[in-house]
Amino acid sequence: MSIQSEVPLYKIFIHPLDFKELRSDIWCDDPVIAKLMIGKKKYDIDIVYRGSHIRKFKKKSYRIEFPRNDFMVKELHFNAEYMDKSLLRNKLSLDFFSSIGTLSPESSYVRININGLHQGVYLQLESVDRHFLYRRNLPDGPIYYAEDDDANFSLMSPIDEDVKESLDSGYSRKEGTDEDDLFLKELIYKINTLSKSHFEKEIVKYIDIDKYFRWLSGVICTQNFDGFVHNYALYRREDTGLFEMIPWDYDATWGRDINGIIMDFDYIPITGYNTLTARLLDVHSFRKYYRRLLQNILNKEFTVEYLRPKIISMHELLRPYVLKDPYIKKDIQVFDKEPQIIIDFIKDRNLYLRKHLSDLE
Repeated sequence: MSIQSEVPLYKIFIHPLDFKELRSDIWCDDPVIAKLMIGKKKYDIDIVYRGSHIRKFKKKSYRIEFPRNDFMVKELHFNAEYMDKSLLRNKLSLDFFSSIGTLSPESSYVRININGLHQGVYLQLESVDRHFLYRRNLPDGPIYYAEDDDANFSLMSPIDEDVKESLDSGYSRKEGTDEDDLFLKELIYKINTLSKSHFEKEIVKYIDIDKYFRWLSGVICTQNFDGFVHNYALYRREDTGLFEMIPWDYDATWGRDINGIIMDFDYIPITGYNTLTARLLDVHSFRKYYRRLLQNILNKEFTVEYLRPKIISMHELLRPYVLKDPYIKKDIQVFDKEPQIIIDFIKDRNLYLRKHLSDLE
């Protein structure tokens, strides 16, 4: 987990007519052109609001694209983290996933100014796309975003409790071709139709088991209730043909839910949810592997000793800027209490998971 030493200022300039158009319909996904200035460097960008329910908040979140690809990335997300008064949970989660061996987006804090008006502190997130793979020297491969609860690895939709219209329902393809969709459909089909006697031998031809259990451990530790059926991306490596999980949007974690309300530390069981997890944990060898991996994480990375210094450093970095953030400075007392809430959650969640390791025997 890297710790920032400063929070840079990003200045965005949008023509008044374009800015009026952007604000006229918060649900419109058509970007407007703008300029981005970082220090003395200027970039042409397209900018639009991002997210679903978060578009209704006073402090908007944004997605920007670089048409000329002159910023080493094609796309960036600026998250307001409006419901997380600590501003810490999303970054802490994504960094935690990285520390336990899961592919995870890089993130950093920035300050945003639009047309001379200060918008406050934002979390900058890299997009999970071909550039994400390139920066990590990873092979090409299709990438799918899990967009809703249909991405539960089942043939049944939890939304209407009926058979899904398509095997790849719940996903949108970020990278890849129509031909790649067949691999995703085959994955869902195999998960749901392989007999118990054949599942252990066959599923390893489709899923990187080690990477899946590392991801599952991250979801279990951070307690992201939505993380089992969306808030993730699927990446299929061309060299191995195996799928891996990549976390996304992890602000509803570390003891709070999507509405910012305190969530009991024992809300999500050690076995998690979704069809794929249930089938994997029904196999003794896989269950044993997950138990050993999770126990190692509970001993090392998911501890107060490991995470507390990072939490405190991030909090101290952000505090001066939170005091100047027009949308959240009024919540400074809440902001100051959040690190201890997160630390208490880690302690309680760790103890809870340790007690339930025996469930995996």
